[in-house]
Amino acid sequence: MLSSYYTVKRPARHTLVIQKSRFIATVTRAENEQDAQSFINGIKKENQDANHNCSAYMIGEHDDIQKANDDGEPNGTAGVPMLEVLKKRNLKDTVVVVTRYFGGIKLGAGGLIRAYGTAVTEGLNEAGIVRCDLMKIVTITIDYTWLGKIENELRTAGYEIKQIDYLGQVEITVYVPEAQKDRFAEWMTNLTSGQGQIIENGTTYLEKDVGTGNG
Repeated sequence: MLSSYYTVKRPARHTLVIQKSRFIATVTRAENEQDAQSFINGIKKENQDANHNCSAYMIGEHDDIQKANDDGEPNGTAGVPMLEVLKKRNLKDTVVVVTRYFGGIKLGAGGLIRAYGTAVTEGLNEAGIVRCDLMKIVTITIDYTWLGKIENELRTAGYEIKQIDYLGQVEITVYVPEAQKDRFAEWMTNLTSGQGQIIENGTTYLEKDVGTGNG
């Protein structure tokens, strides 16, 4: 599994008007090609009166699936520029459809390339970008006498606390970066003088909002 990757934060739609043509970018996540194709077909059905519904998507841990479709626009003027924006932003599991309603003025090959690329860029900005970091879910079980100290140390060190359960003992569940899990266990053992129980409860990706960029 990747230690981190970028994807879109939420589904979004953005409209761009160029020379009286409307370019409507619709963006969402897709974890597999079937989901991507289903999304594309849904947009096509929704905008079946449009002149074009061009699409692009990148899916897989190592960008194993990359597809682009010009949907009737001149070859290489829509789908490929759209895909290039996804690549430039280093996005995974992302699909975008740009719907075009022709306004009567031809843009030429260069104009189309710029228009479709810009539409995707602005659609992604509308959706927002998140970085997904691979985390271990770790539960620390301690006596109540340790709660104040441990909670303070965790927050000061910048660890995100998932939840605290007040049972016979206190159970603090924390997200710990995969690469830090051994160091974290040693640190927690030292903090509690060996009196805390530390258990790993699986792995997940934790999303962090990075706005419209992924630098």
